[in-house]
Formats: sequence, structure tokens, C-alpha cells
Amino acid sequence: MQSTQDIKQAPLPSAWDELLGQQAPEALLQPQAYRLAFADPEFLLRRETRGIRFQLEMLKPDLAQNEAGVEHTVVVFGSARFCDREAARHQLEDAQASGDIQALRRAQRAMRNAEYYEQARAFAQLVAQSSACLPAHEKLYICTGGGPGIMEAANRGAHERSSPSVALNIVLPHEQQPNPYVTPDLSFKFHYFALRKMHFMMRAKALVAFPGGFGTLDELFEVLTLVQTRKAQPVPILLYGSAFWQRLINLDVLVEEGTISEEDLQLLRFVDTPQDAWQAICSFYNLPAAG
Repeated sequence: MQSTQDIKQAPLPSAWDELLGQQAPEALLQPQAYRLAFADPEFLLRRETRGIRFQLEMLKPDLAQNEAGVEHTVVVFGSARFCDREAARHQLEDAQASGDIQALRRAQRAMRNAEYYEQARAFAQLVAQSSACLPAHEKLYICTGGGPGIMEAANRGAHERSSPSVALNIVLPHEQQPNPYVTPDLSFKFHYFALRKMHFMMRAKALVAFPGGFGTLDELFEVLTLVQTRKAQPVPILLYGSAFWQRLINLDVLVEEGTISEEDLQLLRFVDTPQDAWQAICSFYNLPAAG
């Protein structure tokens, strides 16, 4: 009598299962010409196979986010060096006890910048809480670079409201570990900056740039360029902390010198509270401002 088959069973065997069936697991990483090409790390890491690695780095996070139902993100950039208010307070207490003037100045600066950490955390809480009431195809998820500082604050805020959040980390000479608040199944590591930047934009419905350094500026101007040149659809580009950003960059100079058009200034907006940032996004997409 013919046995019944599970209709969900794949008609072709899994490549991984087939590979394991051919040889012991400990033999998989032993260099050999006879090894299957896709199971050969030395081959995949050759210069000539860089294009394949591009494709894999493009595909893996895309498939995982599709499977998790993540269609729309709010990308939060900012300094990796800011800490939360409690850590800054401990740093200040230690500096005051030491009597070290330089340490005291650093600690006082950390206390000031800790406010940005707490505001990024509050903003992410607001996004997560408000998005929880939206239909599945409209939900917004926090996405960061996955590291410490402002990135951690945003992932933390989403986590505190039981919302998944995405992390697009990057391999650096000084190893950067994902912060503890990222959703593990949505935490991705990249080798190529270009592919990582593309993933930031693929699902981004808004960009919120908190004060940061070279990396924040790079990511900010990358998005501005894509939108200005119409290589990407317009999205809200919000500079959080007007005092910081207006002290750092004077875009009016570019208008005065004719290097950008006056209407290009409308591509971005300054905001100073989590509520203002969320309201700007809601107004752009005609979303309810509160959950």
C-alpha cells in the first residue's frame, strides 16, 4: 500500500541536508577541490566571487525581514558614544570624587548628551506604541545600526514597548557587538557599507538623525543626496536637536553660493522633542499621531 505524503514537503531535498548526508560535519571546512562550491568558504571569499557576496548580503536581510513582516521602518541614526542618564550620573560622581578636571569635563558633557539618549529612547517608544494600533501593512518598525549610544537607545525604546526592531550592524576593525535590545532574528551583520546603506533605505519611511559624528553625517547626506536626485522617494528627514545641527551645518551657505536650490532646504526639518518628530512623520503619511 502506498504511504501518504505530507503536501508541505519540498519536492527537492534541502541543499544543507544533502550536504550533511554526504560527509561528516567536521569535514565541511577542510579545504578540498571536490567540495560543493556553495559549501566552500575559501572559494566564496575569493576576490573573484565578491559579486556573489554582494548578492548574498543583499538577499539575506531582505528575506528575513519579509518573513518577519517588516515592510516599513523609521531609521534612527546618531552617536555611538552617548550613554543613558544613569551611566552618565555614575560617571559624573566618579569624576567629582577623583578631582580630575578633564574627567569632570567629560562627565559633564556625558550628562548633557545623555538627554539625547533618553529622547531617542522616548521617540522609539512613541513609534512602537503608536504603530501597534496600525494595520499590519502600515506598521512602522525602528531600525538602527545596531550598536551602542543612540542606536541602543532607539532599539531599547522599541523593546520596552514589546515591538520588534531591526539592527544593521557593520564589521569594523574594533569589533562592534549588537546592543542587547535588538530583536535577535532581525539583527544583521554587514561587511559592505554600500549594501548596509541600501538596506537602510529599502524600507525607510523616515530618517531621524540625532547628534553624531562622521558616520551619522555620512548616512544623513547619503539619504539627502538620494532624495534630492530623485533616486529615492521623498521621506521625512528629521534633524533632532536644532541647537546641535544649526551650529554644525549652515545649509543657507549652499543656497547663497548656488550649489543647491532653495527648495532643497525643504528636504529636511529640525525637531526638538520626540512628539514633534513623530508628529512630522504622521503628518507626512496622514497617520494617527497617537496609539
